[in-house]
Amino acid sequence: MSAVMQASIQMELSEPARALLLPDMTAPTAVRALVDAGQVQDALKLLARLLPKRYAVAWLCQVARDQTLDPEDKAGASLAEKWVREPNESNRRAAFEYANAGGYKSAGAWLAAAAGWSGGSLAPAAQATPVPPADHLTACAVVAGINMLAALVIEKFDARRIGFIEPAMSLLNTGADAASGA
Repeated sequence: MSAVMQASIQMELSEPARALLLPDMTAPTAVRALVDAGQVQDALKLLARLLPKRYAVAWLCQVARDQTLDPEDKAGASLAEKWVREPNESNRRAAFEYANAGGYKSAGAWLAAAAGWSGGSLAPAAQATPVPPADHLTACAVVAGINMLAALVIEKFDARRIGFIEPAMSLLNTGADAASGA
C-alpha cells in the first residue's frame, strides 16, 4: 500500500477526500488535489502525516513564528523549537510534560504536544514500563496546532489554513526521500 493511502487511513480522512486519492499519487500531488477540491482539513491531516515528524513539527513552529502569541503559546512553541533543533529525549519529555500540564487547551500546548508525541514514552517519567505513542500522533497534534493558530483570526480561518499549507509543500518535497516516521 502506498504511503499516501496508508496515511489517509491512519489519519481517518473523510470518504470524499479518500475518493480523490489514487494509489499512485505522489504525496505533493495528493495534498494539492485535496486542497484544490476544498478538502482543507483532510489536506492538513495528510500533509502532517506524510512529513517526517521533525519536519512536521518544524512546519508548525514556522507557522507559529508568524503569529502574535500569548506567553503560554510562546512557551509551548519554544519547547517545540528546542526539540526540532535538538531532538533528544530530554527535550521531547519537556515538551510532553508542558502539553500534558496545559491540558491540551491552547495552541502552545499543541505545539509542545507535536514534539512530545514524537517518540519516547507517554507514561509518567517515573514509570518503568514505557508507553510509546502511536506513530501518527505527532501529525494529529500538528493538525490541532495549525487549526488553533488559524483560528487566531477566525474570520480568515479557511484562508489561513490554506496559506499555512504552502510553506509545508516544499518540506514535503524535501522530505520525500526521508522515512515518514523519521
